[in-house]
Amino acid sequence: MVSSHLIEVIIMNKRGVRDPEGETIHKHLILRKGYSMVSSVRTGKYFLLEVNANSVEEAMNIAKEICVRLRIYNPIVHDIEVRPHS
Repeated sequence: MVSSHLIEVIIMNKRGVRDPEGETIHKHLILRKGYSMVSSVRTGKYFLLEVNANSVEEAMNIAKEICVRLRIYNPIVHDIEVRPHS
């Protein structure tokens, strides 16, 4: 039975790949405001997809396929996490 499933997609730069946006937020916002206990910041992209599918697993597979086929992320420099919305 087809039903609606909320699927989260999180895209982050891989470890070892520079994150200029995260570096800027860390250096020019967080550290300048005195939060020296924060040692680094990594940024990413978050998508919440509402997918009509027979199961959560099928909805997750559709979301992964969308990300790969439409090149929403670059697998060379990004990691991707696809999970049900909690």
